[in-house]
This record gives sequence, C-alpha cells and structure tokens, in this order.
Amino acid sequence: MARYSVAAWIIAALLLVAVLHLHLLPALLAGLLVYELVHMIAPRIPFRGDGRLAAVGLLATGIAGLVTLAIFGLVAFLHGDAGNLPRLLQKMAEILETSRDKLPPWLANWVPYDPSDLQGYVTRWLQDHAQELRTLGGEVGLGFVHALIGMVIGAMVSLHEVASHGNGGPLSRELSERARRVGEAFRRVVFAQVRISALNTFFTAVYLLLVLHLFDVHLPLSKTLILVTFIVGLLPVLGNLVSNTAIVIVSLSVSVDVALASLAYLVVIHKLEYFLNARIVGGRIHAAAWELLLAMILMEAAFGISGLVAAPIYYAYLKDELSARGLV
Repeated sequence: MARYSVAAWIIAALLLVAVLHLHLLPALLAGLLVYELVHMIAPRIPFRGDGRLAAVGLLATGIAGLVTLAIFGLVAFLHGDAGNLPRLLQKMAEILETSRDKLPPWLANWVPYDPSDLQGYVTRWLQDHAQELRTLGGEVGLGFVHALIGMVIGAMVSLHEVASHGNGGPLSRELSERARRVGEAFRRVVFAQVRISALNTFFTAVYLLLVLHLFDVHLPLSKTLILVTFIVGLLPVLGNLVSNTAIVIVSLSVSVDVALASLAYLVVIHKLEYFLNARIVGGRIHAAAWELLLAMILMEAAFGISGLVAAPIYYAYLKDELSARGLV
C-alpha cells in the first residue's frame, strides 16, 4: 500500500474530526452542498474553454445565492405566524399540562400531577444548561457565518477544478480522491434523505390538512408541524421520533382518540419510510438502519448534536473507503 494513500487517509480522518471539534460542520455541509450541486448541473453546460469557466462561475454564484435565500426564508418562516416554532413548543407544554385527565391510567402516571412539577423540571433544566443557552444565540449566528464561508469555498473549489489542468503530485491526487469520496458520501446520504423526508412530509401533510379535515378535526399549528416534519426528517431514524412525538402531543389537544389515530397513521407511514430508507439510503451505502442508528448514537456521545448530524455522512464515507479495499 502506497505511503501516500496512508498519509491521505490520516489527514482526511484528522480533518473530519477537527471539523466536529472546532464546530465547523455548517461550513463543511454548506460547502459540500454547493460543490455537489455545481457538479450535478455543470456537465450539462455546453460551453468550452473560458466560456465554460464563466458559466460555471455564474452557476456556482447563483447556487450559493439561492441556498442563502433559502436559509433566510426558513428563518423568516419559523418566526412568522405560520411557522412559529417557539409557539409550537409552548403549545406542546400546555397540552401536556392539561391532558392528564384525558389519558388512560397507565399513561397518566408518566405525566406530572401538578403543572408546577413540570415547571420545576423545566426550571432545573434551564439552570443546568444556563451557560449553553446564553451562548446559543452567538453559536447560531457564528454557524450561519461559517455556512456562508463554506458556500463560498465550495463555489471556489468548483471553479478551481474547471480551471485546473494539472494532476498535481501523488499526495495531492490521494487527497483529492478522499475529498471526492466525502462528497460522494454527502450526495448519497443527504440527497437521498431529502427525497425520503419530502415523501414523509407529503403524507403527513395529507393527513393533517386533508384526512383530519374530512372528519372535521383541525389541529393547531399544522403548518409548523409539517415544516418541522421535513426539517427533522433530514435526520435518519431519530428525526421521525421527534416529528411523531410533536404531532401526537398536539393531537392530544383535541382528544385521545385523535392522538391514537395520529400515532397509528404515522406508524404506517414510517413503516413505508423504513422500506424506502433501506432501499434508497441503505441501498446506496450498503448499510442497514441499525448501522446508521449505532453510528449516530456513538457520534452524538462523542461530539453532541454535530456528531449526530454528521454521523450518516461520515459512516457512508468510512464504509465506502473500506468497501473499495474489499475489507467489508
């Protein structure tokens, strides 16, 4: 085995760990998104030479701008009347406080007897995580800046590949191959998961906006629930638990029967999603759902939320490297 390959693997592993340790995951994901979108569209550009370079430059700039606008639009929606996420969380807390009498005895035991008990839990949690909450706003803003920088870097790398005519040295070629495999893992996992999340969101929207309305049932904050379903659905396996929990709790505000009907419908939908997950994501990276879940648990324990988000991509990259060597 060439020493250049071993050196490139070590450098790639150190960089991927450093991305999580230095909280640069938004920059990496944004850069990969722009880079992969450019690579998907650029081959269809009919220009040659300098004309192709200019066309790819305009394409990269346009994609980065559209992604930025999409982020701003998402933030605006979440803070608007139709997508007020804090209002959804407050509504869920109110429902839990007032739904004890509606629940069967075996389930009611899990709900605090007194709303002040629930308030006490929340207060203690806030005290324990006060420092994290104080820095949350700054981290979100910094993460957005990192994402913007990452998009610029992704666009610049795309331009460099079009303009570059040399192959570089052996280590440079090996590092480029590692970067290509990371990008391939990103495309396989993220783009496939977007398709799955979109299908899941569609079926959830049909249930919330059509099926329930046929029975004259109107859940509050339905649009916010649909948006949350799509966003958290980008996270394999665990995202379903988050969105399902929110929908079932909000359904309790109507009745226990509606909550049970929501749970039954979501179970059926996610059985279909697990099949699609195994067929689309698992089929592309040759990984079962339990493998992804184990990777996510381990990465979350090591790096927190960033590790949880990065786990499917990192695992897909690792498995691709091992499969290329015939080790798995």
